[in-house]
Amino acid sequence: MEVGAVAAMRYMKDGIRAARLVMQHTKHTLLVGEQASAFALSMGLPGSTNLSSSESLGKWSKWKENRCQPNFWQNVVPINSCGPYHPRDSLDLTKGACSKAKLMETIESRSSLIGLHNHDTIAMAVIDRMGHLAVGTSTNGATYKIPGRVGDGPIAGSSAYADDEIGACGATGDGDIMMRFLPCYQVVESMRLGMEPKLAAKDAISRIARKFPDFVGAVFAINKNGKHAGACHGWTFQYSVRSQEMDDVEVFTVLP
Repeated sequence: MEVGAVAAMRYMKDGIRAARLVMQHTKHTLLVGEQASAFALSMGLPGSTNLSSSESLGKWSKWKENRCQPNFWQNVVPINSCGPYHPRDSLDLTKGACSKAKLMETIESRSSLIGLHNHDTIAMAVIDRMGHLAVGTSTNGATYKIPGRVGDGPIAGSSAYADDEIGACGATGDGDIMMRFLPCYQVVESMRLGMEPKLAAKDAISRIARKFPDFVGAVFAINKNGKHAGACHGWTFQYSVRSQEMDDVEVFTVLP
């Protein structure tokens, strides 16, 4: 099994190609930050690309005007501003003191941060003519994320996973929650134990929903024979499929 990933790269447009270079030309699994960008440049990828658009700059400006709300900070002061932030004195953060009520408040506030229009993860799974499986995922991350944040995209087993002997999985949604459960690894391992793709996908999503009932996310599963299914929670999810037997791409809609 081969894996390559990059994260937190700046000014590099083609992250998925950089990840492939990590897989093919290093013995590492994950490179991050400025050194990941330097690696990609050294391997011949175009660099120093301004990835901002007029749309993204406009969205950022409006967010700043709205006192940087919403955002992913919690248990900090000041609350309704752009910072700088520091921990709230009323919480003993070193001991991890957090009441159940405060935890639920945090979970509820997270659910409004992840939706169809504020993240852009894409995951793909491919079966070649020899029956080999491969997966890839790429993302710009969650809108309004804290600088330095790494989501589930480059985490093997979270947003994607594949095993030639079994099948593959791709995922999208609230990556900060989903990466705690490695849902795609769970999907593939469940199929290894005999579950059909539909049941394996539902099982992985339900494991997360039991702990975080307000999370938003989805997975698709495909076994080595090409049978596929999806499962989601908190939204309606669509995934597309194309095979030799199809005249065109077919879109499948999965209801929560």
